[in-house]
Amino acid sequence: MSFEGKVYAITGAASGIGLSIAKHLHARGAKISLADISEKGLQEAANSIGSEDKILTSVCDVRNLEHVKSWIQNTIDKFGKLDGAANFAGVLASQNGKIIEDQDEEDWERVLGINLTGVMHCLKVQLPHLKPGSSIVNASSIAGIRGLPGLAAYGASKHGVAGLTKICASDYASKRIRINAVAPGTVETPMSAAFVGKNEGYDQWFKSVVPMGRKAQPDELAKVTLFLLGEESSYVTGQVWSVDGGWSGM
Repeated sequence: MSFEGKVYAITGAASGIGLSIAKHLHARGAKISLADISEKGLQEAANSIGSEDKILTSVCDVRNLEHVKSWIQNTIDKFGKLDGAANFAGVLASQNGKIIEDQDEEDWERVLGINLTGVMHCLKVQLPHLKPGSSIVNASSIAGIRGLPGLAAYGASKHGVAGLTKICASDYASKRIRINAVAPGTVETPMSAAFVGKNEGYDQWFKSVVPMGRKAQPDELAKVTLFLLGEESSYVTGQVWSVDGGWSGM
């Protein structure tokens, strides 16, 4: 599929799934506006993609509405339009495996702020710039479909993204703007590696509950995301696509 001449905004673009989406869109002709909280990571990502005239990078904390407004305005100023977005900025909780009565308040606010409020900010700012035929994909998770024990903050944030996606899809369907989400299982990303490093035994547990017996590669999530961004999925909206090796089906 071709994205020649299209312009897409991507959060969480410095690494993992977001970076893979950026690379695939760029390779298919799109101009891309990359946002991430890591300035160093953004620069490394841009260098790995190349073609400076088709790339814009912006340091952006999605919890801050003004940051998001500035990023999208800079995107419009540079490229003249916006055709869609992939909102993939996200974090895991600092504490896991604990019940809700032991939930740390600051960690809760951090996770919900980035994973859910951040997506709301992006949708709020991106949607007024989109024309009929545009598409947005948000990042939910298997934890936004299943009730995974010990993941209260992360699971609540991703359930929220799934619900927000469906509601906004309903609100904007008459304008022919599509909004979907993908729900990864466990993926080989720096965030996943950091989580496994801090939580002994989780890696084997993940593999044991996934019927395909392995983690996904970021490219596998990127390809599904591109399908949802592209014209091939023109009659698909308000859906949360599980990309989890069969985990959610068990």
